[in-house]
Amino acid sequence: QVQLAESGGGSVQAGDSLRLSCVASGRTFSYYIMGWFRQAPGKERDFVAGVAASGSSIAYADSVRGRFTISRDSAKNTIFLQMNSLKPDDTAVYYCAAGTTWPSFETWGQGTQVTVSS
Repeated sequence: QVQLAESGGGSVQAGDSLRLSCVASGRTFSYYIMGWFRQAPGKERDFVAGVAASGSSIAYADSVRGRFTISRDSAKNTIFLQMNSLKPDDTAVYYCAAGTTWPSFETWGQGTQVTVSS
């Protein structure tokens, strides 16, 4: 079994920055993709960013492009989401996800709350 643990969420003001971390433990050798999703209250879960095992193949949602940066430390089975210039619309629970082949994310973390106030 693979376990994903997110951390780094919090309450900030618009324009501030946060860095989220996700550590994968267990049998992670077959997980070639990892990414971040978010879900605001009453809304569907949205894709935020994804990265392949090599770290060279990266994708972003248009809403965060240029503000958020995803990175991966494969040796430590960890991914990060650097969030800059945060907006109130970024308020959501952020989930870490992992899978074998895009776009099949098969394993999910418990989520970490990000709240951005104006």
